[in-house]
Amino acid sequence: MWLAGCLESAGCGRRNVGLRSARVQAHSKRKRNGAVARATARQISFADVELMRQGVRLEPLLEAISKFLDSQHEMIERVGRDLVRGLKKPRKGRRGLTAPQVLRSLVLMRVKNWDYRELRERIADGVTLRQFTDFYCDPVPKHDAFNRGFNRLTPQTLKAVNDLVVQAAVGLGLEDGARLRVDTTVVETDIHHPTDNTLLWDVVRVVTRLVGRLAKALKMRRIKGFRDRRRSAHRRMYEIQRMTTRQRQECQTTIYRALIGIAEEVVASAKTALDKTSKLRGKSLAAAMMIDALREQIAHYCDLGKRVINQARRPCSKASKCPMPRKSIRSSSPIPT
Repeated sequence: MWLAGCLESAGCGRRNVGLRSARVQAHSKRKRNGAVARATARQISFADVELMRQGVRLEPLLEAISKFLDSQHEMIERVGRDLVRGLKKPRKGRRGLTAPQVLRSLVLMRVKNWDYRELRERIADGVTLRQFTDFYCDPVPKHDAFNRGFNRLTPQTLKAVNDLVVQAAVGLGLEDGARLRVDTTVVETDIHHPTDNTLLWDVVRVVTRLVGRLAKALKMRRIKGFRDRRRSAHRRMYEIQRMTTRQRQECQTTIYRALIGIAEEVVASAKTALDKTSKLRGKSLAAAMMIDALREQIAHYCDLGKRVINQARRPCSKASKCPMPRKSIRSSSPIPT
């Protein structure tokens, strides 16, 4: 009786509880049919009812999105299947985020353009956002729980969610859906920081490797006149990398000159090797095409090597500023690792 009285006294309580009761009934029906428990909504508590009595309403945008998401039963089921994907016993263990919580939190994060930490803090501190994301009075997990939950979604589901957000935005008149805005994400890669000594080492390493492939394609043991200087260049590169501040002031210039000399020798030898083997051809069409491609690569990286050598020979300082075309090679290494 007390619960009924609470619902009668709340303006929006009856509607919210009716909606959540329908979710719970659907949950029970799916559970009897053998569906997974994680893909369902949670049961309301007396604390949730007391929260509904306060008459708190969502802002118009979130309220419209919430009504739109309530009708996306197929999308909720799809998110639920992704959450239990790969689990041996999805019905056992600690209860995680439900499918509506994951879907609504992801939509909220995309709409508001928040990161994971801000998303968690906003939901934990805001009554309306708790209502929107289906947490209500439940404790909000840490930010990494949202990260793990979103990472469980497959690319196909994420694309469907994005299309859903665009569809909702077009329906609300916020977007026309005709313009594409692209965002980028920084990821880890194996490209090292492009310092002068490592770029010089890249010149020696890559050019030597390509010349070796050219010799193999021409059925030669080695190309006469070309020396493998990779060990010498590698040793001097590491000497520069491991120098202390005092050592750099005393002997860095000498080692740099030696490394530049090795790079110049390799580039010059590679060009000589191209001239010596210019008349040699492969026995088949595929071999000839591969040899021509290797020649083009060697010539290309020799040109890049000359730029690296010129840049290392003329260090940038306040007294001698490098022009922008000469410094552009520092921003990203053109030599593949």
